[in-house]
Amino acid sequence: MREMSENLLSIQNLHASAQGREILRGLDLEIRPGEVHVIMGPNGAGKSTLANVILGDPRYEVTEGRILFEGEDITAEKTDARARRGIFLSFQTPEEIPGVSVESFLRAAKNAQTGEMQKLLPFRKALKAKMEQLGIPESYASRSLNVGFSGGEKKKNEILQLEMLAPKLAILDETDSGLDIDAVRTIAKSIGRFKSPKNAILIITHITRILQDLPVDRVHILAQGRIVRTDGAQIIDEVASGGFASVLG
Repeated sequence: MREMSENLLSIQNLHASAQGREILRGLDLEIRPGEVHVIMGPNGAGKSTLANVILGDPRYEVTEGRILFEGEDITAEKTDARARRGIFLSFQTPEEIPGVSVESFLRAAKNAQTGEMQKLLPFRKALKAKMEQLGIPESYASRSLNVGFSGGEKKKNEILQLEMLAPKLAILDETDSGLDIDAVRTIAKSIGRFKSPKNAILIITHITRILQDLPVDRVHILAQGRIVRTDGAQIIDEVASGGFASVLG
């Protein structure tokens, strides 16, 4: 059922558990098109759980509350249906898929997302251009997905997927983790290119490097399964200088 809403994503009183243990304990969040939101919090706060629950990971059970996307309740939808709606998640630890090339994977994903077969030559041309922007060698298009890739190469490949799929909501879970400064800057520039009035970005992180060059609208501090503070981008500097204790009170 569709509800009238200006929000792209609306999370209402969300409770979620894994293996009988409650992790999210009444979380509320609203994101409008064109916005960049950041979720920060200490380890174990529930940040990655939130990302996975938004995408419908079956390892987590929603026990209370709702998730609405473009005004429609998607709480019970499966992951593939949410992906077709335009929700994208970059993983903390991307999966390796032997025998499936980067190009084949992305073309199949785009086919599934749009419901249309992607013409090979235009798709390959667009892929080459995006790879050049990210500093990914063209030869990687024919390599098995993430197999033998370094940590930084895997993260860049996740951003390549983001740019090629062009989702409505991009959830970036610890995309900057383990990257050197140059790689962080490259990825930040890519996120900046992706940002538009028609999409939204949710960045989940516990460090602040990737946020320095991005226009952040709202920052949410997550602790013990709840958002305990929401404010502007100035919280990022508070966390960088004083740690989470300085913003949790």
